[in-house]
Amino acid sequence: MEQGHFPADGFADVLGANKEYVAQFKYSELTGRAAKGLAIVTCMDSRINPLSVGGMRSGDAKILRNAGARVTEDVLRTLVLATYLLGVNRILVMPHTDCRMASATEEEIHAHIEKEYGVNTRSLEFRTVKDQEAALAIDVERVRSYPLLRDGVIVGGAIYDVKTGTITPIDC
Repeated sequence: MEQGHFPADGFADVLGANKEYVAQFKYSELTGRAAKGLAIVTCMDSRINPLSVGGMRSGDAKILRNAGARVTEDVLRTLVLATYLLGVNRILVMPHTDCRMASATEEEIHAHIEKEYGVNTRSLEFRTVKDQEAALAIDVERVRSYPLLRDGVIVGGAIYDVKTGTITPIDC
């Protein structure tokens, strides 16, 4: 991997769009706290705009994203910080429909990457799920029972529908 200079050609579109963004920038008064007291754990899927789906804007919520919206050790670490230092008193774990992490087994994804790209990824755990609601219940309980999380934090789970934009609460 090349070191030293920034690969400006590879990011020209982003840097160009940023110049326009800076010209209209209106968020300098925001603090690092979640104005709505909310953290959302969701998938990295680019079809999800976590703030928009809940009628929010920049500064309202902390957004944690990873493949499959799974509650990992790093998510728990970040939620601990968010609940003690950044004003979070509610956490929504929100996977989505049509998720790649729910469409194949762990082994199938490893085999696909190895076949298509010649890379053995078996040292990684991708945390695929067969049953999204069951996995969501486990992840919500993992957050609720985490001993280092600030007392009194409300935790819920919901599934976001990428075709309709609907957030469906799930009893967990």
